[in-house]
Amino acid sequence: MQARSRNSLFVVGWRLPCRLFRPRPEPGNWRFVHINSNCTTSNCTKRNSHKMMMENGISMEYGDGYMEQEEEWEREGLLDPAWEKQQKKTFTAWCNSHLRKAGTAIDNIEEDFRNGLKLMLLLEVISGETLPKPDRGKMRFHKIANVNKALDFIASKGVHLVSIGAEEIVDGNLKMTLGMIWTIILRFAIQDISVEEMTAKEGLLLWCQRKTAPYKNVNVQNFHLSFKDGLAFCALIHRHRPDLIDYAKLSKDNPLENLNTAFDVAEKYLDIPRMLDPDDLINTPKPDERAIMTYVSCYYHAFQGAQQVGNVTHVPEPTRQYTYVPNNYNAETAANRICKVLKVNQENERLMEEYERLASDLLEWIRRTMPWLNSRQADNSLAGVQKKLEEYRTYRRKHKPPRVEQKAKLETNFNTLQTKLRLSNRPAYLPTEGKTVSDISNAWKGLELAEKAFEEWLLAETMRLERLEHLAQKFKHKADAHEDWTRGKEEMLQSQDFRQCKLNELKALKKKHEAFESDLAAHQDRVEQIAAIAQELNTLEYHDCVSVNARCQRICDQWDRLGALTQRRRTALDEAERILEKIDILHLEFAKRAAPFNNWLDGTREDLVDMFIVHTMEEIQGLIQAHDQFKATLGEADKEFNLIVNLVREVESIVKQHQIPGGLENPYTTLTANDMTRKWTDVRQLVPQRDQTLANELRKQQNNEMLRRQFAEKANVVGPWIERQMDAVTAIGMGLQGSLEDQLHRLKEYEQAVYAYKPNIEELEKIHQAVQESMIFENRYTNYTMETLRVGWEQLLTSINRNINEVENQILTRDSKGISQEQLNEFRSSFNHFDKNRTGRLTPEEFKSCLVSLGYSIGKDRQGDMDFQRILAVVDPNSTGYVHFDAFLDFMTRESTDTDTAEQVIDSFRILAADKPYILPDELRRELPPDQAEYCIQRMPPYKGPNGVPGALDYMSFSTALYGETDL
Repeated sequence: MQARSRNSLFVVGWRLPCRLFRPRPEPGNWRFVHINSNCTTSNCTKRNSHKMMMENGISMEYGDGYMEQEEEWEREGLLDPAWEKQQKKTFTAWCNSHLRKAGTAIDNIEEDFRNGLKLMLLLEVISGETLPKPDRGKMRFHKIANVNKALDFIASKGVHLVSIGAEEIVDGNLKMTLGMIWTIILRFAIQDISVEEMTAKEGLLLWCQRKTAPYKNVNVQNFHLSFKDGLAFCALIHRHRPDLIDYAKLSKDNPLENLNTAFDVAEKYLDIPRMLDPDDLINTPKPDERAIMTYVSCYYHAFQGAQQVGNVTHVPEPTRQYTYVPNNYNAETAANRICKVLKVNQENERLMEEYERLASDLLEWIRRTMPWLNSRQADNSLAGVQKKLEEYRTYRRKHKPPRVEQKAKLETNFNTLQTKLRLSNRPAYLPTEGKTVSDISNAWKGLELAEKAFEEWLLAETMRLERLEHLAQKFKHKADAHEDWTRGKEEMLQSQDFRQCKLNELKALKKKHEAFESDLAAHQDRVEQIAAIAQELNTLEYHDCVSVNARCQRICDQWDRLGALTQRRRTALDEAERILEKIDILHLEFAKRAAPFNNWLDGTREDLVDMFIVHTMEEIQGLIQAHDQFKATLGEADKEFNLIVNLVREVESIVKQHQIPGGLENPYTTLTANDMTRKWTDVRQLVPQRDQTLANELRKQQNNEMLRRQFAEKANVVGPWIERQMDAVTAIGMGLQGSLEDQLHRLKEYEQAVYAYKPNIEELEKIHQAVQESMIFENRYTNYTMETLRVGWEQLLTSINRNINEVENQILTRDSKGISQEQLNEFRSSFNHFDKNRTGRLTPEEFKSCLVSLGYSIGKDRQGDMDFQRILAVVDPNSTGYVHFDAFLDFMTRESTDTDTAEQVIDSFRILAADKPYILPDELRRELPPDQAEYCIQRMPPYKGPNGVPGALDYMSFSTALYGETDL
């Protein structure tokens, strides 16, 4: 240590606690000196990594990687309205602090940046660069283009914006806008801050910690709660401008006054706008970190590069503290030197004593521990060895670590002591004999070897005893499993449950027993394994071999009993199965025979009592023949019946002999021997009853056969007679025989003959009544039925009457129209020629052909069709679709004689009217008698045609109406 100049003393000495070395000042000249103090606070912790901010769902990452993701707690409450309010106010003030340099400002941060103009202006002010020319339009795409230019500029500065788009800023999304402003603040206000190799947030925090370290009640750990009482802001101002704030008068209990003082002073003297609201900071449980960081960064930039006032040498903070000392301080320096030497000597002696004490204690502990580590005694039980192992683990976990630390401390103290002695020109320290570092190292090495040997022995012994214990547990586990498996097996094998079973149940029991036998054979290996484990435990002298041997013997004895019982139960099951199978075979045979025989009995009983209806002798004779054939089979049926009953009796005998419960129940059928016996008895009783019924029906059919013959003999005479008479009458009706008078005479003779034949019909009706009463519905001896005969009789009478009427009408027509017999015959001949079916009528086509054959000219054009339809309307006025001979004759008669027509009358009226299409009343009165003239005048309609005169009458319509061709 030596003085560096006459006027100042650079003191290198004690490491002072967190206070300044201040000797009492005296009047005179003052010099600034600094004390090389290592006083640091916990606030000065450096971080090796920077952070990436993630706020409001926005990711911001800088290309140079100076920021990493913030801790989870920093993202809690990002949607808190209080934080949003603080950020909005702070960011607005920060932006205005820069925009005012350009002569403008913003009022609403989410609205004023929407068009992108002020955003681009802000970036130009804070960066000192010129952005591309903005779009001046007011359309949405102009605004988006401007915001995109600003975002592109931010990106060009190495900032990668994630989830921030121009559309959100243009739409006034507050969270996105605040996130964008925060990225700008980080990039242009915080990123360039650098303190002792720390940048951005960590650098700013370290700067605050260094500047506020000497101040009472200030402990800057973060950018939220540490600034809440305002003292940190005041300390930063006081540290750089002590003339602005009297820090001694400030109180931690008055945060509102502290905050207002700091904000007012900063705004008035440091040109830092008021960005925070004291009430918001105080009333918010956790103030917004970004708002405070923004405001504090303004302090940093305001004080950056500021020089200390007076003769102050500028060195890195906070490794320097400033105080005042007088010029004359040689005595004080000497005293300080003596104190320093004595303190070093005292410290060395303390370290020597501490070394001796630690060395003695450590060696004594090793001496006491070695016998325990070298002991190899155990109680031959796993629990005892595990207890020792746990004690050893406790020793390694609790007792040895402090000794390891003690040894390390001892070596450290020794090395430190030797270094201090060497630096202070003292002789090297030589410990007491047996306590040197090498002695301690040898003792420690021996301890470690003993530990290793002891641990190896414990592990080996544990493995050995664990194997022995494992064998015992294995024996117990296998024995338990075997005993669990055998539990209830002897009772099961001795059970007589199969005596109550049916065959299918017995077979299931037998299958179950076979499975048990397989399982028993499989367990043979387990029993042998149990015996082998017991033998091994005896060989290894297991401490509880007596109980192991006893249990093994019980298992072997039980195993022998199970084998004997299994064989005995197998024999009993086989015998029971044989008996039940025999019964089952008998039941099955009964079911096979009883089912068809029962069906035969049911069918036979139904046939014997079945109601039958026969109509002929052949049918009843067939039934009698079938019944005789059935009776011929009764002998074989009786044999089958006895065989079936004997099967049941044999089953009853076996069941009674062996006392088999439920053995009489037949699983294959619900039929019983009693059912068969009852039905067979019914059949034997029904056979003679059927014989009597068939005999009675035979007599009935013989009587019916007689009635058939009687009816057929009479009907075969009456039927042909009616047909002959019908043909004769039809021939007369065709007009082919003689004159009309001859035809009329012959028809009346036939009429008398028909009425005279009526008794034969009445006799036939009586026979038919007897046939119906006997329920006879068919007669193979004749094709005639009473119904056809009645219809033929009625048709004969109707035909005679119709032909008589037609002949009379033809005579009347002939006489009134003057038609000759030859004409009538010609008309009849033509009509009959086209009446192919002899029905006495013609279809329209046949009638048209008939007219053509008689010389009528009917054209094939439309006019011809109209003429034919007019003729057809005359002969078939009712539109029946047929033309009868009477209408045909009437038409032909009118056509063949001279009759007046409507055309002739019209021609006559035309002559009276002097060829005019109308006629006048005077002309009628002049040419016709008065009554007939008045008749025409009253009924003639007025003339409506061309060239008419008043009073003109329409004689054409009148004439047409006279013959029914139009309405009058």
